[in-house]
Amino acid sequence: MNKDNKKVIYWLFTGCVLIFIMVIVGGITRLTHSGLSISNYKLISGTIPPMNDVEWQDAFDLYKQYPEYQKLNTHFDLQDFKDIYFWEWIHRVIGRFIGVVFLIPFLYFLAKKQLSKSTIKKSIVLLVLGGFQGFLGWYMVKSGLVDNPDVSHYRLAMHLTTAFITFAYTFWVALDLMFPNKKDIDKGVRNIIRFGLGILILQIIYGAFVAGLDAGFIHNHWPMMSEGKLIHETVYIEQNPIYKNFIEGKSGVQFVHRTLAYVVVAVILLIWYKAKRLILTSNQLYGINALLIMVGIQFLLGVLTIIYAVPVWLGVVHQVGAFLLLTAMTFTLHRFSK
Repeated sequence: MNKDNKKVIYWLFTGCVLIFIMVIVGGITRLTHSGLSISNYKLISGTIPPMNDVEWQDAFDLYKQYPEYQKLNTHFDLQDFKDIYFWEWIHRVIGRFIGVVFLIPFLYFLAKKQLSKSTIKKSIVLLVLGGFQGFLGWYMVKSGLVDNPDVSHYRLAMHLTTAFITFAYTFWVALDLMFPNKKDIDKGVRNIIRFGLGILILQIIYGAFVAGLDAGFIHNHWPMMSEGKLIHETVYIEQNPIYKNFIEGKSGVQFVHRTLAYVVVAVILLIWYKAKRLILTSNQLYGINALLIMVGIQFLLGVLTIIYAVPVWLGVVHQVGAFLLLTAMTFTLHRFSK
């Protein structure tokens, strides 16, 4: 690793840490129902929160014009509003800060010619992903400002999944610089890990569906759903036609999320079993062991989250678990791909 690459790697890892923090704060924002507290978007001036009583009252009066206050929170006073405002504001500020942290060093490294052509292309992809993520955040908020005082679970899933993908790609670019030398690979195991990554991303999408539909507050039992049933009848009767139950029905979406959890565990066990039959490097061994440990922890967190009906702290920890599992999967795939 040359000296210039080291600086670029630190920059990319800084971005990874900030995205991680962003996802945690985003989870808290969602679980505390704070996401619709700021109903406008001002790129520069929105960075500064209300600074006096008059500005706070103006912000609160604006909030009162939208469905969340009118249909759900008419009991709110100014202090209640300040509590939810904080999480949405800090979430947006971190997003802006990430944009600065990615853009300014990129321009510096570009001017100093410290980036290869390949890294420049990858960095531009990162910048596009970051900009798109910001757009999706506002696109998501807008869906809760019209009639229904809640954001679209589809838009929430797009926003969250893009954050996870942006993190994974940033991490991948850093790993490319850390491990520039290619080696022989076992394509069979690599392809299983690719499949595992795809299933994990699908599971993350369904986790966002569960969050967006508040589907974690029903069927708070495990391993069965309510009334001791493996598949509760509400899984397939809430929506019409039947397929909508599995993308828009609370019970159906929760059922898919539960089922995919077993699939994720099974695929990771298969990866571990197949990889153990090979002669592994220390990093490959670290990757598959991390996968095995993290999927066990994440599965347990999922079970506890559903049993205890999604307390805020446990919901956030479960989301962090998904993030760390994706990190382990990305690292493992990289070490079995290059």
